[in-house]
Amino acid sequence: MLLGTAAVLTAAFLFILKYFHVNHIYVEGNLHYTSDEIIQMVTGGRFGDNSLFLSLKYRDRGMEGIPFIETMDVEVLAPDTIRIIVYEKSVAGYVKYLDRYMYFDRDGIVVEVSETKTEGIPEITGIDFSQVVLYEPLPVENQNVFREILSITQILSKYGLSADKIYFDNAGEMTLYFGQVRAKLGNSGNVEEKVARLQQLLPSAEGKKGVFRLENYSGSGENVSFELDDQN
Repeated sequence: MLLGTAAVLTAAFLFILKYFHVNHIYVEGNLHYTSDEIIQMVTGGRFGDNSLFLSLKYRDRGMEGIPFIETMDVEVLAPDTIRIIVYEKSVAGYVKYLDRYMYFDRDGIVVEVSETKTEGIPEITGIDFSQVVLYEPLPVENQNVFREILSITQILSKYGLSADKIYFDNAGEMTLYFGQVRAKLGNSGNVEEKVARLQQLLPSAEGKKGVFRLENYSGSGENVSFELDDQN
């Protein structure tokens, strides 16, 4: 009797291993890691090639020790096919502190600390803080700055732009950096109109070094000056 039960269980186990063997993998939602890197994370280890096992293992699983990833799900599309859905942490920008990149979310909470700079995320400068603690808010005097950062990054994304750096001066006025070109936006008034105009102007500054003066632009068709930097 026991031998018969063991034989049935063994046969069932071998069937599961063979029937749910993964041959095709799709990945979506990943920005900071390549699809190959995500696949290696998920399928590494014992039974990593079994779709049934993976779907159970990664059901809404929080990922500890993997920068920028909140959770990952594995969906079984067919016994031999899975889809890995990556849910990354929301990152609004980063500040440099003690030779590290401190990435924070829309609320100013530090979500990752890394020695590596991630492309597509702007550096935020001009805000003062004395220390940085992981999973705690950046201790800046004006907490409204994070609302402004979220707003400007969303507007930039809407117009297909990505700033390398966003600088806030003592008066809270913004300057965007795109390589060698800067754009002074001034205060938070008419920001969308300014960015929409900037999208049209940036191609004309390719290969140049200077600043667009958009502080007083209201979207009414007025000219925007471009001041070349002193080359001396």
